[in-house]
Amino acid sequence: MSVAHLFLKACFRQPTPRRPVWMMRQAGRYLPEYLATRKRAGDFLTLCKTPEMACEVTLQPIDILGVDAAILFSDILVVPEAMGMELAFETGEGPKFAAPIRSRADIDKLADPDPEVELRYVMDAIRLIRKELNGRAPLIGFTGAPWTLATYMVEGGGSKNFALIKKMAYADPQAMHRLLERVTDAVVRYLSAQVAAGAQALQIFDTWGGILSKADFLEFSLPYIARIVQGVPRVTPQGERVPVIVFVKGGGQWLEAIAGTGCDVMGLDWTVDLAEAHALVGDRVALQGNLDPCALYAPVDVIARRTRAMKAAFGSGPGHIVNLGHGILPDIPVAHARAFVQAAQEQG
Repeated sequence: MSVAHLFLKACFRQPTPRRPVWMMRQAGRYLPEYLATRKRAGDFLTLCKTPEMACEVTLQPIDILGVDAAILFSDILVVPEAMGMELAFETGEGPKFAAPIRSRADIDKLADPDPEVELRYVMDAIRLIRKELNGRAPLIGFTGAPWTLATYMVEGGGSKNFALIKKMAYADPQAMHRLLERVTDAVVRYLSAQVAAGAQALQIFDTWGGILSKADFLEFSLPYIARIVQGVPRVTPQGERVPVIVFVKGGGQWLEAIAGTGCDVMGLDWTVDLAEAHALVGDRVALQGNLDPCALYAPVDVIARRTRAMKAAFGSGPGHIVNLGHGILPDIPVAHARAFVQAAQEQG
């Protein structure tokens, strides 16, 4: 069985000879090769917007670690940027929007981007990556979930307490829903274009869904994720099925609700008991995860042991994609990442 089929079969809970593995943020700063390409680019957004460089860093984990899937190198915030928001990545500070959304008038000023125009560099990167992969591994496209994208758009960047976005949600829920609708529409078009360009699977990252209460998650996040899951193409132009993965960081208490979106795979963070999740929703969705990224600071023998224990917690049967519970951290030694991948790829 080819590696490409291994990952995709696992997404659909079909039997595989071993479990596939990849890592969130696998094309990243822990790799010296990535840092060299990033230095050539000059800045992060140039790296994202230069298809040849985005292709280069997307392929690095395939070539260096032998992971079983590639994930497009880009950033979730290219969508709000394409909607007309000025984006910059400040050194040591992360992303910043020059003029955050604070009113209904700001929402009304947002553009409805054409992904083959404003985001053409992403589609060009996907086409180039598929050509260079040449079937060695499948390519995962991705987006941020509408709630997570909206947090950055309203807060203007990262946040400790998310007071501004929650203020909008509580004080003017109509405006909040209007913003989420606009973002959802843009995301559906964006992911549809990714599939047309060659993405073979899609992941929706709801990094900040877990900051909400259950009632607020069910109002402001989950319905918009469900609209994306139901609105994107589930078949490639060549007739192959496209699995959709939903990852909600901090969403372990809402597993059944997330499974109800119609996604094929649920990504789990490290706080979720994998055995309990498998028992609860494993008959409906494949599960992806969920080693604590900080476990990769351990000695390599401990990493291997913890990875095997995670696999044992899932148990037998198909439908487990080995991954971390969030992105790999920048100062993890490459040898430690390799130990994780190798233990994941062992039989059993």
